[in-house]
Amino acid sequence: MSDIPEVTSAEAWRALTEDPYAMLIDVRTDAEWAFVGMPDLAQAGKPVFPIAWQLYPSMAVNPGFVEDLRRAGLGPEHKLFFLCRSGARSLAAARAARAAGYPHVYNIVDGFEGPTDAEGHRRTVCGWIKEGLPWRQR
Repeated sequence: MSDIPEVTSAEAWRALTEDPYAMLIDVRTDAEWAFVGMPDLAQAGKPVFPIAWQLYPSMAVNPGFVEDLRRAGLGPEHKLFFLCRSGARSLAAARAARAAGYPHVYNIVDGFEGPTDAEGHRRTVCGWIKEGLPWRQR
């Protein structure tokens, strides 16, 4: 069990569409946003906050991550839902946000593409795309 509350993509979508303080932070890399796609919150009337936890191509942890959250206008009153490909980087990002004073953080445990299936493919088991939630290619 994680020290950070875990939610599925569908649960996060519900919160994002119903709670004005719920915000989505996509912590994947700029390469993933460009080549894989991004969630689309137009139906919720909200932006997605693309703030990388790790910087491509070195994959070093973004030293300005917490400052990027603040610069984006995200404060402790917001409920922050963190999303990555499969739920691992988003957990690390949520932990960093909590340590920086954000009390309402959630890890989207199934991620944007979800884990791999028996054949090594993503998008077939679970995740934002598999759930049929809105997304777009850049």
